[in-house]
Amino acid sequence: MSITDTKPRADVAERFVPRPSPETQPFWDGTAAGELRIQSCLSCSRPFFYPRSSCPRCGSEDLEWIRCSGRATLHSYVISARPAPGFDPPTVIAVVELEEGPRMMTNVVGVDPDPQNLPLDLPVRVSFEDRGALQIPVFEPDEEAGR
Repeated sequence: MSITDTKPRADVAERFVPRPSPETQPFWDGTAAGELRIQSCLSCSRPFFYPRSSCPRCGSEDLEWIRCSGRATLHSYVISARPAPGFDPPTVIAVVELEEGPRMMTNVVGVDPDPQNLPLDLPVRVSFEDRGALQIPVFEPDEEAGR
């Protein structure tokens, strides 16, 4: 038996909980409803992530919130063996590219954290993890899309 076999499982309640701000509140309202929402610029028609008060492309403040499909592909990742509060290592820290275009940093869950199981461009789908009063978007392999 190794040392890692004897330690208690990490408690999700110990994980960092983000604090919604006026700019991010619609994002968190979406996650509470089981939806992934991002902003889109009404001037240049470009969706973007992370939430902010103006378009990163054209600077317009004429923005709207859109509901995403929840589908994405794995763009990049690292398998972290370092323990962090509330996480059992190894943890897959990833950047996924949303079907709508923007990329977001997240965790990939529901898959053995081995590079053979995480090919780049792997189809993934959003799911939500309870963390305090918030629902955090994480991604898992999309079995329906195939590998």
